[in-house]
Amino acid sequence: MAEAAGLHFELTGPDHAPSVILASGLGGSAGYWSPNLEALSQNFRVLTFDQRGTGRSDRSLQDASLQAIAADMLTLLDASGIERAHVIGHAIGGMAGLLLANMAPQRVDRLVVINGWARLDRQTERCFNARLAVLDSGGPRAYLDAQPLFLFPTGWLSENDAALRAESLIQFGHWPGDATIRARIAAAKAFDCTAWAGALCCPTLLVSSADDLLVPPSCSDRLEAMIGTGKATRLHYPWGAHAVNVTAPDQFNRDVIGWLSSSAPPFGS
Repeated sequence: MAEAAGLHFELTGPDHAPSVILASGLGGSAGYWSPNLEALSQNFRVLTFDQRGTGRSDRSLQDASLQAIAADMLTLLDASGIERAHVIGHAIGGMAGLLLANMAPQRVDRLVVINGWARLDRQTERCFNARLAVLDSGGPRAYLDAQPLFLFPTGWLSENDAALRAESLIQFGHWPGDATIRARIAAAKAFDCTAWAGALCCPTLLVSSADDLLVPPSCSDRLEAMIGTGKATRLHYPWGAHAVNVTAPDQFNRDVIGWLSSSAPPFGS
């Protein structure tokens, strides 16, 4: 493990393999990628990090914007001596990846955006507002208990209830603070790449799930149209919900590693 500019990060995988940086969603913790890290590390040099204000990184959060997350990713690439990397981001982590590809295109090889959006969808806004209402009325414990409803499929929720409850207790012990959660949700709501998505030049894989309650698959459809044919590729799963890389890790790992490693992306747009 290492630290740069107040950011906790770790590098795994072969030293001379192609590099990948993983950017988590709203929770911000590198631990989100546990179901994917072993498989990715067999093929890539993988950089994981806790986003500023979360996990083991600096808890003071002066700037919660997604632009700030993108800038932190660039800082970590520099600190790790990585000139160019693939980026895999979940939700706001994927949108921070879009920003990084726009601000420093020479540093991003390929980009994977899991259940992201170009501009806030009304369904996503409704879910965010519901989560904030739970936080306001019930506090952090109620927020964390409700959070899996927005992330995972119903059957999977039932089968993994004990593990999710245990994880909720751990998350409560590392709670970043109500103000940080509100600021990060506000940053997610404010993201809008409609003016510049078409200028992106890196190959981009847009991953969606049919049963995602938080982010409808149509958000990836719209983002694909904005980025443009030939640059954007779609990978759509019939099941898996918002955190499909967690609920269906074997298929996700196989598909994404295959796309990152191939000379010609294997999926039709």
